[in-house]
Amino acid sequence: MIKYSLASSTWDDKEIKAINKVIDSDMYTMGKGVQKFEEEFAEFVNSKYAVMVNSGSSANLIAIAALFYTKENKLKRGDEVIVPAVSWSTTYFPLYQYGLKLKFVDVDINTLNYDLDKLEEAVSSETKLIVAVNLLGNPNDFDRINKLTTANNIIVFEDNCESMGAEFKGKQTGTFGLLGSYSTFFSHHMATMEGGLIVTDNEELYHIMLSLRTHGWTRNLPKENTLVEKSDDWFEESFKFILPGYNVRPIEMSGVIGSEQLKKLPSFLAQRRKNAALFVSLFQDHKDFLIQQDIDNSSWFGFSLIIKPESKLKRTDVINLLTENHIDSRPIVTGDFTKNKVLEYFDYEIFGEMKNAKYLDVNGFFVGNHQVDLTQEINKLHRVIGTL
Repeated sequence: MIKYSLASSTWDDKEIKAINKVIDSDMYTMGKGVQKFEEEFAEFVNSKYAVMVNSGSSANLIAIAALFYTKENKLKRGDEVIVPAVSWSTTYFPLYQYGLKLKFVDVDINTLNYDLDKLEEAVSSETKLIVAVNLLGNPNDFDRINKLTTANNIIVFEDNCESMGAEFKGKQTGTFGLLGSYSTFFSHHMATMEGGLIVTDNEELYHIMLSLRTHGWTRNLPKENTLVEKSDDWFEESFKFILPGYNVRPIEMSGVIGSEQLKKLPSFLAQRRKNAALFVSLFQDHKDFLIQQDIDNSSWFGFSLIIKPESKLKRTDVINLLTENHIDSRPIVTGDFTKNKVLEYFDYEIFGEMKNAKYLDVNGFFVGNHQVDLTQEINKLHRVIGTL
């Protein structure tokens, strides 16, 4: 029996050896291994700076927080932020936690990213930030988004946690906005146990995030920085606090694992795209399902399937059949996030009808993609669905 799981381990003996070196050193907290991985990751995505944290969720938190602490604050409480109606919870939570007003905009049923016409309509004189979520590996159309934001002096933050390695016109996603976040959780494109990163070309934001990551202190700032004058007295600088920070630093093992994973990432991405080519060839003209339309060069986090309006299939029946045949599935991220009770805590607006978000919420699901050959698994998926 072939089991089609949602994800699989990306590790081999190289990651284990890297972990053992840290154990042998008896220094587990964030150190030179994390710093090395940050430098390597920044180079990989062609960004000036990268900051590693303990999760993609923390990456979103630190990125949003940093925008409040620049010398000329880029955001303030009450500012309007546009978000897509379909994303993960921690796309939204830092925005609420920093007192921003969320404006939800519907997604495109084919790409699963913003409905760009609706996005353009939603922009107002109050809009200060657009959160561009690259969903399930699919890059947004940044030509249209950047044209919109440049004309209206709007900041772009990219939540790229599901789309490491995706590209739009040859440029890596996560690097189109002022800041971009990534996740290195187990089921994502590469894994560091738990982990996340934020990249930016802005030196001030970089220094702010270095401080926010570790208690808001000065200790991890370079001597020459944009925030504060540091003394040469290490004792004095040990516990000097300048920002209301957090402790979301990664452990050293995650950093050294990241360096090993990054060496493999190009081959992981290549295999994911090969798997996607097979999936698309089997399902692109399916009588019962819509699949995600690649905007440019997706890194294919997973494969979404949405039951067509004219189909007589019911999602419950489909999911039950897949489960019986050992094929893992999940909702398309959170589905329509605006259905959640947690919104009672938010300052928010729902812009127009969430037609597509609501439709995929009850008619959509996704199956996994991996860094290994899934020819048998994808063919099995096609065969099983063909029995409906």
